[in-house]
Amino acid sequence: MEKHLNISWEGIPDATGYLFSLAKSIACAVKNSPWSEYVEDIVATSGFAFRMWVSNDLCPSATSIWDFDSQKYWVENGGLLCEYVGRYWGQENIEKEKQLEAIKIIKASIDKGVPAISWDIGVPEWGLITGYDDANNLFDTLPINVAKSGSTTMPYDVLGKRELPILSVLTITGISNKKQEDIVRDTMRLAVDHLKGREWCENAKGLDAYPALITIFNDSPDMASSWNAEYFLGTYGALKEYAYKFFDKVGQTELAQLYKDVFYAWMEAYKVKKNEDATLPETRAKIVSLLESAYKNEQKAVEIMESLTA
Repeated sequence: MEKHLNISWEGIPDATGYLFSLAKSIACAVKNSPWSEYVEDIVATSGFAFRMWVSNDLCPSATSIWDFDSQKYWVENGGLLCEYVGRYWGQENIEKEKQLEAIKIIKASIDKGVPAISWDIGVPEWGLITGYDDANNLFDTLPINVAKSGSTTMPYDVLGKRELPILSVLTITGISNKKQEDIVRDTMRLAVDHLKGREWCENAKGLDAYPALITIFNDSPDMASSWNAEYFLGTYGALKEYAYKFFDKVGQTELAQLYKDVFYAWMEAYKVKKNEDATLPETRAKIVSLLESAYKNEQKAVEIMESLTA
C-alpha cells in the first residue's frame, strides 16, 4: 500500500523564519487535519509559545533538550487527542519494537489524511512525515528546511536512527471536547510551570533564559555576533507572537498587551542582531535593553497567570 499527502509549511505564521521546529510541525499537522480550527491556538495551548531554553555556548541543540515524553500531555492540553512513541539514549534493547510501533501510528495517521510529527527525518530537528510507500519501504518527509512535501524520502528502517539516533513520533488522532475555559486555565498553568523552571531541562529554562542570554550579549562579543545568537532570538521571538494572539483571542486583555510588548521586544532584538554588527558594544547594548524589557514584562505575566489560576 501507499499514500501521499500534499503538505507544505504555507499558512503557518513564522515571524522570523526560525519558529521552533516542533511547534511549527504541530501547527502544520493540525492545519492539515479534520480539526484545523485548533491551529490558531495549539502553539500556545501546548505551552510552546512560552518555552525557552538557552545553553552557555548557544548551541542550537539546547532547544531540543527537554522531556520528549511530555509532548502528548502538552498537546492534549489544547483539546486534541494524540498518540506518541518515543525511544531514547540507552534504550537500544527496545529500538526495533518502538520503531515498528511508530511506523504503525504514522501510517494510520496518514491513512486519515493527517501528517505525522517526527524527530530527525531530514535534519536533526522536528518535521513531518507526509506519506508512505510499502512497496519500497519509504516515507515521504517534509523537513523544516524544505518548502513542500514530495521531494524528500526516508527509508522506514532509518526512522529513529539518523544523525541524532533517538525516536520521537507524535500523531494527532482526534479532539477531546475540553472546555475553552479549562484550556485557557491549564495553558496558563503550563506556562507558569515552564517559566518558573518546573519542566526538566539541563540548560537555563523559562525566565532564567533571559539572564543567560543577557550575560552572553553583555560579555561575549564573538558569541553575540554569531549565527547562533540570531537563531535563539529568532526562535523565541517567533513563538511570542502565538502567546499574545492567544490571549487576545480569549479576552485576556492585560496578558495580551504584555505579550504583544514581549513579542515586539524580541522581534526588535532579532532585527538588530540580523542587521547590525553585534561585535560593537552599542549594538549589543540595544539587544540587552530589549531583552531586559521583555524579561520584566514576562515576569509580570507570570504573576498575573499565577493569580488567575490559584
